[in-house]
Amino acid sequence: MTLLKRNPEAGPRKRRVIALLMGSVLIATGGVVAVAAPAAAADCATVPWMDPAKSADERAQALLDASSQHQKYRWLVEQPANSPQQTTWFGGVVYPVQVECTPTVIYANGPDGVYGSRGTTAWPGPIAVAATWDLALGQQKAEAHGRESFDKRSAVVLGPGIASGRTPLSGRGSEYFGEDPLLSGLMAAANVRGLENREDGKPVIANLKHYVANEQETDREESSSNVDERTLRQVYDLPYEIAVKESDPGSIMCSYNQVNGVYACENDILTTSIRDEMGFEGYVMSDFGSVHSTAESLNAGLDQELNRPVWFTPAKLDAALAAGEITQQRIDEAAFRVVRSYIEGDLFDHPVPTAPVADVSTAEHKQLARQIAEESTVLLKNDDALPLANDAATVAVIGQTASTVATGGVSAKTGCAWYLVFIRGTALNCDAIAAPLDSITAKVEAAGGTVVYDSGADPAQAAAVAAEADVSIVFGHYTMGETTDLTDLRLDANGDALIEAVAAASDKTVAVLNAGSAVEMPWIGDVDAVLHAWHSGEQFGPALAGLLWGDVNPSGKLPMTFPVSLADTPTNTPQQYPGVFADGSTTRPEGSTEIRQVSYSEGLQVGYKWYDEQGIEPLFEFGHGLSYTSFEYSALDVQNAADAAAGTVTSTVSFTVRNAGDAAGAEVPQVYLTLPDAAGEPGKRLVGFDRVELAPGEEKRVEVVLASASSNQPFSIWDVDADAWRIVDGDYGISVGSSSRDLPLQTTTAIDITAPVATTPPSIAGKPQPGGKLTADPGVWSEEGLTFSYQWLRDGEAIGGATHREYRVTGADRGHALTVRVTATPATGPAGVAESAPVVVQTSAIVLVKPNRIVGDSRTEFTIQVDVRPLARDVVAEGTVVVKVDGETFEAELADGTATVSIGTRDRGVHRISVAYSGGGTVLPAKGVSLIVVLR
Repeated sequence: MTLLKRNPEAGPRKRRVIALLMGSVLIATGGVVAVAAPAAAADCATVPWMDPAKSADERAQALLDASSQHQKYRWLVEQPANSPQQTTWFGGVVYPVQVECTPTVIYANGPDGVYGSRGTTAWPGPIAVAATWDLALGQQKAEAHGRESFDKRSAVVLGPGIASGRTPLSGRGSEYFGEDPLLSGLMAAANVRGLENREDGKPVIANLKHYVANEQETDREESSSNVDERTLRQVYDLPYEIAVKESDPGSIMCSYNQVNGVYACENDILTTSIRDEMGFEGYVMSDFGSVHSTAESLNAGLDQELNRPVWFTPAKLDAALAAGEITQQRIDEAAFRVVRSYIEGDLFDHPVPTAPVADVSTAEHKQLARQIAEESTVLLKNDDALPLANDAATVAVIGQTASTVATGGVSAKTGCAWYLVFIRGTALNCDAIAAPLDSITAKVEAAGGTVVYDSGADPAQAAAVAAEADVSIVFGHYTMGETTDLTDLRLDANGDALIEAVAAASDKTVAVLNAGSAVEMPWIGDVDAVLHAWHSGEQFGPALAGLLWGDVNPSGKLPMTFPVSLADTPTNTPQQYPGVFADGSTTRPEGSTEIRQVSYSEGLQVGYKWYDEQGIEPLFEFGHGLSYTSFEYSALDVQNAADAAAGTVTSTVSFTVRNAGDAAGAEVPQVYLTLPDAAGEPGKRLVGFDRVELAPGEEKRVEVVLASASSNQPFSIWDVDADAWRIVDGDYGISVGSSSRDLPLQTTTAIDITAPVATTPPSIAGKPQPGGKLTADPGVWSEEGLTFSYQWLRDGEAIGGATHREYRVTGADRGHALTVRVTATPATGPAGVAESAPVVVQTSAIVLVKPNRIVGDSRTEFTIQVDVRPLARDVVAEGTVVVKVDGETFEAELADGTATVSIGTRDRGVHRISVAYSGGGTVLPAKGVSLIVVLR
């Protein structure tokens, strides 16, 4: 079941219970500190920042309290933060030695695995993990990745990566999780939870990257992603918001590009979006070389400069502080965020090994890599060609990526992982690759068959080999990687011509593709089956063999749309991709540092939303993936529950999925919403999915809960004017099926979370006196066709039985305020409530006049106590009393119905005292009299 949370805990946001763990080596130094520090490592147990009984906040603050200004500065740059004994860096940058008992830490790039190191597992790439649509499996893989990273002495993993699949040409698309915010966000969250799992004692800190709108490698450091606010929040921010709220990562990395003319690492969105909207509490680091300023970056919310000190050097920070460009508070805040995250992640308490473990790839990890390769491979087409029969057939295996023997520099390693330009090879170490040729050969020969292999270097020769076989398995690929985008979506090494030649010669042709993005397939009508295997890791061979012969039923689903041609994609103008310069050109003049302007004018129409809105038929749609069995969907039911007071709505979507075939298989049912027209939202959006394993004939009831308060905001759009998410009232289309285009179950449900509003409030007519009749007018409301109900109230408390439009005033109402509460109920949606202004049923009162003395002499100082007593319970008189005696007038204000008035001395004789009460809000005017006698 898919159920997302908006915020896992009510009230102030709390950090996760499972702390993050970063490897450390506790090193005692003799640095300058503000308070006494231990002289040796053995004393580390005595310093407050090493006290595990204290909170991470308390420990971090204690450390900073013990730090000099320049020791605080160390935390603002990766290398000084993580190498506490080193004092000098490139360019003559000098720091004091760090305070005692701070760890040495190593950051490691690698959203898909441990980069370039022998004895590690070469996992399928992130885009392949996304193709499993299996969150539990993704988390399990990340846990294993974290263990290997820890044992290789890396405690901060720069990953996972998130992008939004704006163009399939993006060179780093294979590092991300596809084109949909929900799938990307949840997969990234699963990855973070796995990496930061400390249960095995080998956790690491994850780093979400690269924030934000970092959608191309072309001029990634010298381009501006120009995007409107709603699109930024709904398409590019949303997967980060989901990941942050579903996993609480320790860190986030800002990207190279500008966002609307301001570099991402000095853009206010680091605070307004990441912290204010998403609730992120970790630290923000830069990408290497993506900082362009000191004050602007620090003030925007950047906490740590990656790699060596360039902009956050002591000299530049001192100068900015002296000039008033930054504040001490911001410096302390940045340092605190880094230290707290390290401590909370157990970096201070649990060191990584003093030397890397030689081989960290266990049998369990290899089996997990194989499972991911199996679940991620997508069966795109199958004209009854697969699974292959387990008989004595002649099988032709054709293509460079099938074999460990390189042809033209290409081998099975090429299909194992994406290309990393900095090492001129695959990002992961693929020495342990199990090649498809070897696994296929073992499978065929075990059944008494024969395998013939051809590299495919010569398509004509490959066709001749294929013509002699019962079935041909032909491999195609292209390479992609950091710093360079793809120029097209065609296969490398003349792969299209190879597949066409083999298909023309072979009785049965199965194409197997290794690519980290979409592929154009001009030969699609000529082949019998297509398997897209992405970069499928070191277990590519056995996983593929199991899929080809049906030992494993394909269950992968596309996390991105495959277009028929590049021209069909959303970014099909030069302004959109790769972006233009001031002269309208797309080519950067030699030596120019001008910022390339990239227009995100497609707006919300990214990925499958573009194809839906434009009516373009893709080659293979988002969510597509075939199986060796068939699945039937039935009995769709939708139950809505709205909370008008909270402004939330929850829809429970349930349906039945049945395996109608004769093979066990896994299906990924997907739920999509089409928003009301008033939302101005293109196409439909994925709002939930599940993964179910079904035996032949078995059926399961699947339930997907859509809650408006969830992190993916299923019913909401970003309201630019309100600067907030807003639910749109109206009819929502709910579609359920196996892909974004195969949706057999559809219905419409009305969501009305906005209650009607009284534009003119209710009012009361009639005489507010006992025996009088009052009549309620419901007022004027924002909607028509409402049903009104009434509740009369006395001083705000409901009067039992008084639920009609008319009300007869009783004696019990004397001295009290009457109002009427009107409830306006529409045909659908929440009711609106409004109250009238109060009317008061006044009561009469008795005025008691009490002189302090009735009899006195001419020297007596007389005072008069006036008590105004309303003839109604629980009513206190308020207002003014006027006392008259011998032509003189005295005034006083009542307090709790009483006033004391001094009238001074009086001459001999009888003096009449008269008192007039002016009346109050609930009490009528009244009078009283008394007298005093002066004897001499």
